Amino acid sequence: MNQLVDGEWRTDTYETTDEEGSFQRGETTFRNWIAGSDVPDHVDAEPDERFQPEAGRYHLYVSYACPWAHRTLIARSLLGLEDAISVSVVDPYRGEGGWQFTPEKEACTRDHLRDSDYLRELYVEADPDATCRVTVPVLWDTEADTIVNNESREILRMLSTAFDDLGNDVSLLPDDGDEATVADVDEVVTEIYEPVNNGVYRAGFAKSQGPYDEAIDELFGALDRWNEHLADQRYLVGDSLTEADICMFTTLIRFDQVYHTHFMCNKKHIHQYEHLWPYLRDLYQTEGVTETVNMSHIKEHYYTTHPDVTPSGIIARGPDLEFEADHDRDALGGEAPTPTADD
Repeated sequence: MNQLVDGEWRTDTYETTDEEGSFQRGETTFRNWIAGSDVPDHVDAEPDERFQPEAGRYHLYVSYACPWAHRTLIARSLLGLEDAISVSVVDPYRGEGGWQFTPEKEACTRDHLRDSDYLRELYVEADPDATCRVTVPVLWDTEADTIVNNESREILRMLSTAFDDLGNDVSLLPDDGDEATVADVDEVVTEIYEPVNNGVYRAGFAKSQGPYDEAIDELFGALDRWNEHLADQRYLVGDSLTEADICMFTTLIRFDQVYHTHFMCNKKHIHQYEHLWPYLRDLYQTEGVTETVNMSHIKEHYYTTHPDVTPSGIIARGPDLEFEADHDRDALGGEAPTPTADD
């Protein structure tokens, strides 16, 4: 796989699987925190006073295709931060040069800050000697002229906690008076990461039968578990939509269209689950979420960018799903995000 090595782009350095054929996801490298952020207990970091939460100062680099970047787009939308944090969108196709800006392509943009051709140019600007993968999302500080963070879970928490005065009245974490806690959200996000969020990749990129079987067993075991969990409650944690639901959503929305076929996660479709399927429709229909979903970009990226998995580059046609169909999940109680009229 391609990455930067000492600031130079290389196409022969990064192996995605180990000797047993198991997929190994590389670590992200820029892990600063904006001042005023609530840093989770599991993160060994402190908010950095260099990075103040100011409107118009920060810029997100994203791909509509990427589930990790999609998390940040949903949070930005639900929290009413569109005017405070600007966005550039890369091409869904990622070739040998990495993520590229092709503003002539539908729903893609130019690099609004630097008119770069490739996202890797921003990484080198932030660190001329960078040795790392070039991934989305990227949170860029236009004042310090550098990358703040490129870890999606951490950017999600920063958006949830550092920009309270710049958005609306929506919260993606439990209120102080709720029985659920922020620790409960962190626990669920951690619990779904390896078997579900990363599990589809572990299955799709496995190079031998054993790692594939292990990934599939853990993936569908987890989906069965969370399906039952959602039988009598609307959201994963407490009575409101939280970061945990966002992290589950960006995998589920891609599952039947991509992961089921492309990554051989074909024991079952999400639309065959009694509770996960209406739960997915409920989240999709939440105000501010639908417009962040670009299925055309999602399907183009996966089916054309991984020649080791689908060498033909043919984009699968189906299935046709009714994400707008009634879900009746509101009968379980719980509150969907509802910005105030002033917002």
